[in-house]
Amino acid sequence: MRRRDEQGITYLTLMIAIVVIGVNLTVAARYWKMVVQREQEADLLAHGIEIQQALARYSARMKAGRVMPGEVYPQSLAELTRLPKPLLRQVYTDPITQGEWDLLRAPTGGIMGVRSTSKETTIRRHDFPPVVRHFEGRRTYAEWVFQHPNPSVAGLGAGRPNVPGIVGRQSGTNVLPFQNMGVPPRSSTLTPSLP
Repeated sequence: MRRRDEQGITYLTLMIAIVVIGVNLTVAARYWKMVVQREQEADLLAHGIEIQQALARYSARMKAGRVMPGEVYPQSLAELTRLPKPLLRQVYTDPITQGEWDLLRAPTGGIMGVRSTSKETTIRRHDFPPVVRHFEGRRTYAEWVFQHPNPSVAGLGAGRPNVPGIVGRQSGTNVLPFQNMGVPPRSSTLTPSLP
Protein backbone atom coordinates (compact mmCIF):
# COMPACT_ATOMS: atom_id res chain seq x y z
CA MET A 1 0.00 0.00 0.00
CA ARG A 2 2.84 2.36 0.93
CA ARG A 3 4.64 1.69 -2.38
CA ARG A 4 1.47 2.52 -4.29
CA ASP A 5 1.18 5.85 -2.44
CA GLU A 6 4.79 6.66 -3.30
CA GLN A 7 4.16 5.89 -6.97
CA GLY A 8 1.10 8.14 -6.93
CA ILE A 9 3.04 11.02 -5.39
CA THR A 10 5.85 10.55 -7.91
CA TYR A 11 3.32 10.52 -10.77
CA LEU A 12 1.60 13.66 -9.41
CA THR A 13 4.98 15.45 -8.98
CA LEU A 14 5.94 14.51 -12.53
CA MET A 15 2.63 15.86 -13.90
CA ILE A 16 3.05 19.16 -11.99
CA ALA A 17 6.62 19.49 -13.32
CA ILE A 18 5.40 18.92 -16.90
CA VAL A 19 2.69 21.60 -16.48
CA VAL A 20 5.21 24.10 -15.02
CA ILE A 21 7.67 23.41 -17.86
CA GLY A 22 4.85 23.84 -20.41
CA VAL A 23 3.80 27.19 -18.91
CA ASN A 24 7.42 28.39 -18.87
CA LEU A 25 7.92 27.35 -22.50
CA THR A 26 4.73 29.19 -23.51
CA VAL A 27 5.87 32.38 -21.76
CA ALA A 28 9.36 32.08 -23.29
CA ALA A 29 7.87 31.53 -26.77
CA ARG A 30 5.68 34.64 -26.44
CA TYR A 31 8.63 36.69 -25.22
CA TRP A 32 10.81 35.44 -28.08
CA LYS A 33 8.09 36.25 -30.62
CA MET A 34 7.91 39.79 -29.20
CA VAL A 35 11.70 40.19 -29.42
CA VAL A 36 11.72 39.01 -33.05
CA GLN A 37 8.78 41.28 -33.94
CA ARG A 38 10.49 44.31 -32.36
CA GLU A 39 13.62 43.62 -34.40
CA GLN A 40 11.61 43.21 -37.62
CA GLU A 41 9.73 46.42 -36.83
CA ALA A 42 13.01 48.32 -36.34
CA ASP A 43 14.28 46.93 -39.67
CA LEU A 44 11.03 47.95 -41.36
CA LEU A 45 11.43 51.53 -40.11
CA ALA A 46 15.11 51.71 -41.09
CA HIS A 47 14.69 50.23 -44.58
CA GLY A 48 11.44 52.08 -45.25
CA ILE A 49 12.92 55.46 -44.30
CA GLU A 50 15.97 54.73 -46.45
CA ILE A 51 13.73 53.93 -49.44
CA GLN A 52 11.58 57.02 -48.78
CA GLN A 53 14.64 59.28 -48.73
CA ALA A 54 16.08 57.58 -51.84
CA LEU A 55 12.82 58.30 -53.69
CA ALA A 56 13.03 61.99 -52.68
CA ARG A 57 16.67 62.24 -53.80
CA TYR A 58 15.89 60.42 -57.07
CA SER A 59 13.13 62.89 -57.89
CA ALA A 60 15.30 65.89 -57.00
CA ARG A 61 18.21 64.53 -59.07
CA MET A 62 16.02 63.82 -62.11
CA LYS A 63 14.42 67.28 -61.94
CA ALA A 64 17.69 69.17 -61.35
CA GLY A 65 18.06 72.01 -63.84
CA ARG A 66 14.76 71.23 -65.56
CA VAL A 67 11.34 72.76 -65.27
CA MET A 68 9.07 69.79 -64.67
CA PRO A 69 5.64 69.74 -63.09
CA GLY A 70 5.22 67.18 -60.35
CA GLU A 71 7.62 64.55 -59.13
CA VAL A 72 9.68 62.02 -61.08
CA TYR A 73 9.63 58.44 -59.83
CA PRO A 74 11.64 55.31 -60.68
CA GLN A 75 9.94 52.43 -62.47
CA SER A 76 11.56 49.91 -60.11
CA LEU A 77 13.43 49.97 -56.81
CA ALA A 78 16.45 48.55 -58.64
CA GLU A 79 16.82 51.91 -60.44
CA LEU A 80 17.70 53.46 -57.09
CA THR A 81 20.76 51.20 -56.84
CA ARG A 82 22.06 51.67 -60.41
CA LEU A 83 22.53 55.37 -60.90
CA PRO A 84 26.08 56.71 -61.22
CA LYS A 85 25.82 57.38 -57.51
CA PRO A 86 23.45 54.80 -56.00
CA LEU A 87 20.74 56.26 -53.81
CA LEU A 88 19.97 52.94 -52.13
CA ARG A 89 22.49 50.34 -50.94
CA GLN A 90 20.37 47.41 -52.05
CA VAL A 91 16.80 46.48 -52.90
CA TYR A 92 15.45 45.41 -49.53
CA THR A 93 12.66 42.93 -48.95
CA ASP A 94 9.79 43.58 -46.54
CA PRO A 95 11.30 42.75 -43.12
CA ILE A 96 7.96 41.68 -41.65
CA THR A 97 6.89 39.18 -44.34
CA GLN A 98 10.39 38.53 -45.79
CA GLY A 99 8.71 38.99 -49.19
CA GLU A 100 8.06 41.74 -51.71
CA TRP A 101 6.88 45.22 -50.76
CA ASP A 102 3.46 46.51 -51.72
CA LEU A 103 4.48 49.21 -54.23
CA LEU A 104 2.50 52.45 -54.37
CA ARG A 105 2.35 53.65 -57.95
CA ALA A 106 2.10 57.28 -58.99
CA PRO A 107 -0.42 58.25 -61.69
CA THR A 108 2.54 58.36 -64.08
CA GLY A 109 3.34 54.73 -63.26
CA GLY A 110 6.52 55.18 -61.22
CA ILE A 111 7.02 54.00 -57.65
CA MET A 112 6.17 56.76 -55.21
CA GLY A 113 6.27 54.61 -52.07
CA VAL A 114 6.35 51.21 -50.42
CA ARG A 115 4.61 49.51 -47.54
CA SER A 116 4.50 46.10 -45.91
CA THR A 117 1.85 43.63 -46.99
CA SER A 118 1.48 42.46 -43.36
CA LYS A 119 -1.84 43.07 -41.60
CA GLU A 120 -0.18 42.17 -38.27
CA THR A 121 -0.73 44.57 -35.38
CA THR A 122 2.21 46.89 -34.69
CA ILE A 123 4.00 47.09 -31.35
CA ARG A 124 5.02 50.72 -31.78
CA ARG A 125 2.25 53.30 -32.11
CA HIS A 126 3.90 56.51 -30.84
CA ASP A 127 7.23 58.37 -30.68
CA PHE A 128 8.25 57.86 -34.31
CA PRO A 129 11.22 59.64 -35.91
CA PRO A 130 10.22 63.03 -37.40
CA VAL A 131 10.41 61.78 -41.01
CA VAL A 132 7.64 59.23 -40.32
CA ARG A 133 5.62 60.96 -37.62
CA HIS A 134 2.51 60.43 -39.78
CA PHE A 135 2.57 56.79 -38.51
CA GLU A 136 1.29 57.93 -35.09
CA GLY A 137 -1.67 55.77 -34.07
CA ARG A 138 -1.47 53.39 -37.06
CA ARG A 139 -2.40 49.87 -36.00
CA THR A 140 -1.03 47.58 -38.74
CA TYR A 141 2.23 47.46 -40.69
CA ALA A 142 0.30 47.86 -43.95
CA GLU A 143 -0.66 51.36 -42.75
CA TRP A 144 3.01 52.41 -42.50
CA VAL A 145 3.46 53.96 -45.94
CA PHE A 146 6.98 55.16 -46.80
CA GLN A 147 6.41 57.60 -49.65
CA HIS A 148 7.56 60.71 -51.46
CA PRO A 149 6.24 63.39 -51.06
CA ASN A 150 6.44 62.67 -47.37
CA PRO A 151 3.28 63.55 -45.40
CA SER A 152 5.39 64.03 -42.25
CA VAL A 153 7.31 66.99 -43.69
CA ALA A 154 4.34 68.48 -45.57
CA GLY A 155 3.37 70.77 -42.67
CA LEU A 156 6.90 71.88 -41.78
CA GLY A 157 6.94 74.72 -44.30
CA ALA A 158 4.27 76.77 -42.57
CA GLY A 159 5.47 80.24 -41.73
CA ARG A 160 8.54 80.01 -43.96
CA PRO A 161 9.19 82.01 -47.10
CA ASN A 162 7.72 80.61 -50.27
CA VAL A 163 10.49 78.54 -51.83
CA PRO A 164 10.31 76.18 -54.76
CA GLY A 165 9.87 72.62 -53.63
CA ILE A 166 7.15 70.17 -52.89
CA VAL A 167 3.65 71.43 -52.27
CA GLY A 168 2.39 69.76 -49.11
CA ARG A 169 -0.75 67.76 -49.77
CA GLN A 170 -2.36 68.47 -46.41
CA SER A 171 -1.32 72.02 -45.63
CA GLY A 172 -0.76 73.42 -49.14
CA THR A 173 2.57 74.92 -48.08
CA ASN A 174 5.82 74.61 -50.00
CA VAL A 175 8.37 72.24 -48.49
CA LEU A 176 11.78 71.23 -49.75
CA PRO A 177 12.20 67.46 -50.22
CA PHE A 178 15.21 67.23 -47.91
CA GLN A 179 13.82 69.41 -45.18
CA ASN A 180 14.31 67.83 -41.75
CA MET A 181 16.60 65.17 -43.23
CA GLY A 182 19.88 66.89 -42.52
CA VAL A 183 20.38 68.34 -46.03
CA PRO A 184 20.36 72.16 -46.17
CA PRO A 185 18.19 73.76 -48.86
CA ARG A 186 19.90 75.48 -51.80
CA SER A 187 19.43 79.21 -52.03
CA SER A 188 17.50 80.28 -55.12
CA THR A 189 19.11 83.73 -55.22
CA LEU A 190 22.70 84.83 -54.81
CA THR A 191 23.38 87.95 -52.78
CA PRO A 192 26.71 89.63 -53.40
CA SER A 193 28.83 90.29 -50.34
CA LEU A 194 29.59 93.93 -49.70
CA PRO A 195 32.94 95.08 -48.32
